[in-house]
Amino acid sequence: MAIKFGRPIELRDAPKRQTALASPPLDLTIRPRRNRKAEWARRLVRENVLTTDDLIWPLFVVDGHNVRTPVASMPGVDRLSVDQAVRDAERAAKLNIPCIALFPYTEASLRDEQGSEALNPDNLVCQSVRAIKKEFPDIGVLCDVALDPFTSHGHDGLIEDGRILNDETVAVLVKQALVQAEAGCDIIAPSDMMDGRVGAIREALDAESFGDVQIMAYAAKYASAFYGPFRDAIGSAKTLTGDKRTYQMDSANSDEALREVELDIAEGADMVMVKPGMPYLDIVRRVKDTFAMPTFVYQVSGEYAMIAGAARNGWIDGERAMMESLVGFKRAGADGILTYFAPQAAEKLRERE
Repeated sequence: MAIKFGRPIELRDAPKRQTALASPPLDLTIRPRRNRKAEWARRLVRENVLTTDDLIWPLFVVDGHNVRTPVASMPGVDRLSVDQAVRDAERAAKLNIPCIALFPYTEASLRDEQGSEALNPDNLVCQSVRAIKKEFPDIGVLCDVALDPFTSHGHDGLIEDGRILNDETVAVLVKQALVQAEAGCDIIAPSDMMDGRVGAIREALDAESFGDVQIMAYAAKYASAFYGPFRDAIGSAKTLTGDKRTYQMDSANSDEALREVELDIAEGADMVMVKPGMPYLDIVRRVKDTFAMPTFVYQVSGEYAMIAGAARNGWIDGERAMMESLVGFKRAGADGILTYFAPQAAEKLRERE
């Protein structure tokens, strides 16, 4: 038997079925389109809702004053001097974006094999944190913990004989996290994917009276081709030697992500993150369903660049694609989204109020 509109139709009655398809019977009782008939009705039954509370806005900071330098591979995104980062923090506050994330562009002269500048209490990140928190104390500030913006080789950790050192790197990351916490950072976000770094950072933060500083672990971070524009933005694209596959995850793996997340939660992570976003929506869903933890997703630079670049060329409706992608993260189970679209999305959401 084949079923059409809830009524049995014999397969041998094919010609009659074709007639039925052309002229549906008038006694239908199940019509899903009723709930889609008007905007008010669609709003009433909407399952997932995006708000400004879901957004974290990543900013790139650079040395100088009154500087806004476009990132060529990320249309609409600039590198900002500290004073301009404060102005963008002001914009975030006005748009009701709860949190910003800071990433530095480190000059080549300040990069070395050990990433020493990461431990400088007056580096660009720490300067930015202090300046932003002084003027806008109620906005959240997230700081990335990893060495790649500071190393001459572009890797997230220390290297010996071509091998990324795990435990030695963790010891440096702990110091980096403490420097950022002392500057006033609200959320420490280890993105390096070294084993055991969340527990070591949590222990150090607690020991130094930073028990209220949160940790958002980049728990399932994949070795992805979508990071290219970000590496341009922080200046590591030309310095990176080799790849990061010995510490970032294999894109073919899903169960492994759950093990990584479980370990970070056990070590004291307050929130977990999946990165990248759109190619890994299944991971977001599995993580949220399995652990019921605050789960975040990073719409990374390559995802942003595809949408922004296609929109700039007139190939897609950029605004609609932006909002559709962000709602997709919510539908997959994300509690929040790191996205370079944050201010545009917030403006759009405000228009709908």
